[in-house]
Amino acid sequence: MSDANPIAVWLYRARAFRPTRKPGQDRNPTSGNSERVASISRASNEARAQGVPLWITSGKRSDAQQRQLWRDAIAAYGSPEAARRWVLPAEESPHVRGDAVDVGPREGASWLEANGNRWGLCRTFMNEWWHFELATTPGTPCPPMWPDAAVRADRLARH
Repeated sequence: MSDANPIAVWLYRARAFRPTRKPGQDRNPTSGNSERVASISRASNEARAQGVPLWITSGKRSDAQQRQLWRDAIAAYGSPEAARRWVLPAEESPHVRGDAVDVGPREGASWLEANGNRWGLCRTFMNEWWHFELATTPGTPCPPMWPDAAVRADRLARH
């Protein structure tokens, strides 16, 4: 995460990127949107078949987990406005809805960014190389990325 500020690196490593499974043990990814679960399983299997490490580091989160991440982000960044670039409150988070997955390592995330559209998976935020969602019809190009989670949440709230 050399392109992120040091607090983001800490938050990412300390909370958001804490692996929930060891590499190679993600055959049954975290619960959530069943279409997302099937898509990330297929993508992960294909990546491994090509020798690329790819595993889930975070998927569906409980309301309580997301609220703790939110509190940690406010403490780390100093304000809700700054924190929203990296972590959304539980009521706005696609992780709580089961619609998002975070992956690692970076090599696997790069592979998924280049190939994920085959399964409808797209990187959705420019500032989060690890965050993917079902955002396109399988086999079609991904939509443009949002600058960060706050920009998308604010835009969607206005519509």
